[in-house]
Amino acid sequence: MSRVRLGAIGAGWWATSNHFPLFAARDDVEMVGVCGLGPDLPGIRDRFGFGFATEDADELLDAGLDAVVISTPHDLHHPLAAKALERGLHVLCEKPMTLRADEAWDLAARVEQAGTVFLVPYGWNYKPFTVAAKRMLDAGRIGEIQYALCHMASPTRGLFGSDPTHMLERWNSATAPNPTTWSSPAHGGGYAHGQITHSSALLFWLTGLRAASVSGRVIGAGSPVDLFDAGVIRFDGGALGSLSGAATLADGDKYQVDIRLFGTEGVLMIDVERERVSLSRYDGEREDVAITPGEGEYECLIPPARFIDLITGACAENNSTVDVAARSVELIDALLRSSAQDGVEVAVH
Repeated sequence: MSRVRLGAIGAGWWATSNHFPLFAARDDVEMVGVCGLGPDLPGIRDRFGFGFATEDADELLDAGLDAVVISTPHDLHHPLAAKALERGLHVLCEKPMTLRADEAWDLAARVEQAGTVFLVPYGWNYKPFTVAAKRMLDAGRIGEIQYALCHMASPTRGLFGSDPTHMLERWNSATAPNPTTWSSPAHGGGYAHGQITHSSALLFWLTGLRAASVSGRVIGAGSPVDLFDAGVIRFDGGALGSLSGAATLADGDKYQVDIRLFGTEGVLMIDVERERVSLSRYDGEREDVAITPGEGEYECLIPPARFIDLITGACAENNSTVDVAARSVELIDALLRSSAQDGVEVAVH
């Protein structure tokens, strides 16, 4: 394939500040069309070189595309991705992939049937230091995992509280994030869907684990959506885990993503804030991964590029497949259901 004919559904804050500039700069991508809402759509079309603009998703999907990027509000991901897969298109779908477990596994089944590339752009899954950690785990360096800690905290209280000032400064976007995407329960707002999706997808890609049940609690602390999340997880195979999240780091503080894995042969610690990957084996072996300063900062440059490379055959490594994303979705779905039932343990699958 010489050029990937790409369409985009969703032309808001994240799409225009991250995805569209990356795709438009590639010689192997043809920007066929963009679907969105609002008076800015013609300007977005012209700025990024799309052939046409429309408010009709079906019109875009029927425009002879090879691939589509979906960056809409969370609750629209499933129906749009399903339509794209029905047409045999490659799909880059923003996170969270869906809001419900049944929707997530429906997409997984559709991807298998379509045989196309499906990538959810989790930036930390593509960092060199997490790739190095993944190699250690795949080589069995800590043995069988018995306990997993997965924590995330970020300076996003303003985003989920409808004041996106700091986020706009961080990502330099000219398009304000729509509060209904981030602070409305009906649209999948809140810290679990908005942020724990990152840490849990990193955990599942690294380890291959799948949650079997969870007992969880979330609180909004004055927000209409969750700002703080905590859960105790039982994984398939018997391992235990803990999950936590907090939206209230001070603006400008480094993101915290802390994954600690305790196995039958050793311990692996991954800490993006302190930029550390450290292996300690019970036989006395120690290994620290060399990390370039600043590498722990979140950015999402590699996943869109990897999406195109997977389509053209330039690369075969998908670190955020539909299966990884579905395991994250089903855990968050169950966590929120558990909290609504006063923390009772609920089945994840």
